Amino acid sequence: MAQIGKAPCDDTLILHGNRAEDAGCPESSKPWVLAAAVVGSSMAFIDGTVVNVALAAIQADLHATAFQAQWVVESYALLLAALLLVGGALGDHYGRRRIFAVGVGIFAVSSVGCALSASVQQLIAARAVQGIGAALLVPGSLALISASFPEKERGKAIGTWSGFSGITAAVGPVLGGFLVDHFSWTWAFLINVPMALLVLWIVWRHVPESRGASARGGLDFWGALLATAGLGGIVYAFIEAPTQGWHALAVLAALAIGVLGGVGFIAAERKVRSPMLPFALLRIGNFSGANLLTLLLYAALGGGLYFFPLNMIQVQGYSATAAGAALLPFIFTMFALSRWAGQLVDRFGPRLPLVIGPAIAAVGFALFTVPGVGASYWSGFFPAVMVLGFGMTVTVAPLTTTVMNAVGPDLAGVASGVNNAVSRAAAVLAIAVFGAVMAWAFDAALADGLRKMSASVQVSAFLEGERSKLAGAALPPGVDAATAAAVKHAVAESFVAGFRWVMWLCAGLAVASALSAWLMIRAGPAAVPATEKQ
Repeated sequence: MAQIGKAPCDDTLILHGNRAEDAGCPESSKPWVLAAAVVGSSMAFIDGTVVNVALAAIQADLHATAFQAQWVVESYALLLAALLLVGGALGDHYGRRRIFAVGVGIFAVSSVGCALSASVQQLIAARAVQGIGAALLVPGSLALISASFPEKERGKAIGTWSGFSGITAAVGPVLGGFLVDHFSWTWAFLINVPMALLVLWIVWRHVPESRGASARGGLDFWGALLATAGLGGIVYAFIEAPTQGWHALAVLAALAIGVLGGVGFIAAERKVRSPMLPFALLRIGNFSGANLLTLLLYAALGGGLYFFPLNMIQVQGYSATAAGAALLPFIFTMFALSRWAGQLVDRFGPRLPLVIGPAIAAVGFALFTVPGVGASYWSGFFPAVMVLGFGMTVTVAPLTTTVMNAVGPDLAGVASGVNNAVSRAAAVLAIAVFGAVMAWAFDAALADGLRKMSASVQVSAFLEGERSKLAGAALPPGVDAATAAAVKHAVAESFVAGFRWVMWLCAGLAVASALSAWLMIRAGPAAVPATEKQ
């Protein structure tokens, strides 16, 4: 579950959008606009959680390695993260209704392509196209609300949208697990089609067109291209290195492209007229501190929880439905305490909750290292899920408030968009890096386990070819029941060893994010800087 529910600053992307009084949205159209935004964004929310639950079934059905399974998630998330801000700018430039509808159409067609994929390579390609659609769809759904509701009505619209988003976050993984258990993983993608058709009908019949003031500012295509190259190169290197080796030409070339893309992105953003990332914002202490915290903490959250459903299904033996429901306490905790958490900055200032929240999350990640093979959910995983959920609850609302308070109202939309994109990019990078760590720890633990059980040369040679599947490795053919059970246990223990390494890294990143807040965020309430200082 690389992205649980909404990314940070989603609500503020709506709240601080272009003023709607000039949009002239008819009163009768407003409920339809809200319905289109809710259903459209729900497609992306559901897809982001359903696929993770379906990943074990996809890996088994398409005979994919664990690293190919990573690409199923990463190809989508990479293009969504890199093109998210450009997608919003395209809506301002060419029309929000038009770009939103194009995004929904691309998302629906590529979802069908995902379901019809006969190989993991076809699925990865279809997921990449789906990511492009999501990059148009996600900011478009938020912009439609911003453009159609005047400021005095926007709060109620945001509440409705957020409420349905919370329901989607809860229902998505369970629904995905049910579809996988009772039908097929292909239905995890086909469920998008009727939702997309409904959205397109609503848009065609009831949603008025609107454009933003930023339409005159130009589009940062070079920034999007270089951001994609930078993220993609680094992600490719870390995903492929465990199988190809760090000295492989393709891995080194990808790493070089990633570094050069990152450097080129920084250089381009300093020169372009309408940059995706205005570097002037990074000179604001609370803004840069909040984004560093976001980068570290959401890397831990997205990267670590990517492996959680695989652990539950492939190692602990849970059904996909049960694995999908395993994080419900996390979501319910955030939902129940969100109003309380929203008051923390007003009472204590931004620094204290942004230090304490990630520190609590670090304890939650550390608790994930406790359960072994065959652990009970309630005694093994539930405490970790609850503590992590509480830590994120203490963090998310103050983090959003800090980002907004760090800049003036004219830059609030840009600031929230940057923070939103940072959280998604962090998860993309972390899944790739943690995958390399998992592979290293798994290989070492499996070699040790086979040595302790005095495995035959034939068994060891077979598992050498299966190790790239991690916990999805097949059992050697023709062995007796005792040997098969011993091998299965060794594979499960090896995955748990890697999972523990990943969770300790997540705990370290959460501690680092708390430290960044302590060092970079001012203790008192953040003063809103004057617009001319931007």
